[in-house]
Amino acid sequence: MSGHNKWASIKHKKGANDAKRGKIFTKLIKEITVAARMGGGDPDGNPRLRAAVLAARAENMPKDNIERGIKKGTGELEGVSYEESLYEGYGPGGAAVLVESLSDNKNRSVAEIRHIFTKNGGNLGTGGCVAWMFKKKGYIAIDRKAVDEEKLMEKALEAGAEDVREDEVTFEVITAPEDFEAVKTAIDTLEVPYISTEVTMLPQNTTSLTGKEAEQMVRLMDMLEDCDDVQKVYTNADIPDELVGRA
Repeated sequence: MSGHNKWASIKHKKGANDAKRGKIFTKLIKEITVAARMGGGDPDGNPRLRAAVLAARAENMPKDNIERGIKKGTGELEGVSYEESLYEGYGPGGAAVLVESLSDNKNRSVAEIRHIFTKNGGNLGTGGCVAWMFKKKGYIAIDRKAVDEEKLMEKALEAGAEDVREDEVTFEVITAPEDFEAVKTAIDTLEVPYISTEVTMLPQNTTSLTGKEAEQMVRLMDMLEDCDDVQKVYTNADIPDELVGRA
C-alpha cells in the first residue's frame, strides 16, 4: 500500500475517534483566504479557491465561515497575511516527509517544525532533498465494500482518471490535478462515501517501516498535523496495518 494511502487511512480512523474539528476548520480557512488573495474571490475563475471551498464543504463548514474566509483574502474584511513555505525532511528509517505551511511568522514555523522532526527521530532537510520523490496528483480513496468495482472503473476512466488501484480494503483513483474535479464529479453520481478526496503529493516509491520506527513515524506525522502553522503533510512511509488502528 502506498505511503500516502496508509497515512490517509490513519487520518480517517483518527478523525472518527478524536475529530479535531476546530483545527481542521482553521487550516481550511487559511487555505481559502490565501487562495482568494492570490487568485480572486470567484471560485469559478480560481481553481485553487474552488478546491478549497469543496474541501471545506466536505467537512461541513458553515457557508458564513467560507464567505468570511474569501472576504479576508480579497481584502473586503481585515485578515492576517500568511506566507506559504514548503519544508522537506526525513523521518525515522529515512522515510521522506514533505510539509506545506501557511504562517504569519516563518521563523516561528521553521523552529517548531524542526523541533517536531528532532523529537520524533527525524531531521529537517534542505530544499529539494525529498520533493523529487513525490508527484502532484488527484487522489480519491473509497472503501471496497462501498462501491461496485466495475461501475467505479467505468465512471473514473471515462471521466479521465489515470489509474484505478486496489488493495485488500480500498480502491484508489489517481488523476492528473487538472482532471480531479471532473473525475470526482463523475464518481459522485455513484453516491458512495469517500475515505479521502484531494489533490495531493503522491510518493513515487515507499520506505517500509516496522516496530519502533513505524510508531515514531506515526507520532511525527500526528504532531506535524497538529502544528497550527502546518497545512498538509505527505510521506512515503509504508506503515504496518496494525498501527493504523492504534494511531
